[in-house]
Amino acid sequence: MKGPLFYSKILLFGEYGIIKDSKGLSIPYNFYNGALKTDKNPSEAALKSNQSLKRFVSYLETINPELVTFDIDTLKSDVDAGMYFDSSIPQGYGVGSSGALVAAIYYNYAHNKITVLENLTREKLLILKSIFSEMESFFHGKSSGLDPLNSYLSIPILINSKDDIEATGIPSQKADGKGAVFLLDSGIIGETAPMVSIFMENMKQEGFRNMLKDQFIKHTDACVEDFLKGDIKSLFKNTKQLSKVVLNNFKPMIPQQFHELWKKGIETNEYYLKLCGSGGGGYILGFTENIDKAKQSLKDYKLEVVYNF
Repeated sequence: MKGPLFYSKILLFGEYGIIKDSKGLSIPYNFYNGALKTDKNPSEAALKSNQSLKRFVSYLETINPELVTFDIDTLKSDVDAGMYFDSSIPQGYGVGSSGALVAAIYYNYAHNKITVLENLTREKLLILKSIFSEMESFFHGKSSGLDPLNSYLSIPILINSKDDIEATGIPSQKADGKGAVFLLDSGIIGETAPMVSIFMENMKQEGFRNMLKDQFIKHTDACVEDFLKGDIKSLFKNTKQLSKVVLNNFKPMIPQQFHELWKKGIETNEYYLKLCGSGGGGYILGFTENIDKAKQSLKDYKLEVVYNF
């Protein structure tokens, strides 16, 4: 194995909004991880990953050398020797599978890399974010660079705006807390690029832009502040509003069979759902004040608790 494990991430708040400068809060999710590896007898998945890495290496050679350079010769010879990304992070699930790969490549092959042990000034975080944004664009067409940043640093990141990000602490979990953030498995693989292009198309309409600014971003920002302050009462009030706004305005990003379930949560207050990443499938993020009730209500679905209040 080359280098350490890199973990998945969850963008708790800020999906789509951060494209337009809302706040965002991203946390590492250590349940899934990945690392670069070489095997004597590679599996089919390993061979497929190796092929994808070959294409990625060609892409990395085209990145502006003033931004970042890599030890391409070593990287190429490792990939030619069969190196692949061994990952338990599900792809197309909104938990940062390509982000972890980007972090691993940067960690192992970048020249003059910024390390986790340095004093991470805002300036260094922004440099890392722009490097990762360029690298991850290979997978998504357009990337904010936040997923790899989270995976690389393995600490919660607070996004105040595009040019203002900082490492942050989040309230410590209550192991016996009834309140919880959870992931709901939609059972469908989501693709980021088509979802982002639907969003960009919608942004051409004035009504959608106004909704984003006056409702979506307003509630997203409030949720981030509530979460960091540990104001649970206000957090659930704002999460409910956010869940409504998403149901009313982001329908294409919610798999059809979850529309009713989404609505049921808002009506019963047993749980509130929101997008996890770009949507279209993958995981759906849920918030509940009573995890037992939510589990009962969602017993037909695969549910993973991420954080307890």
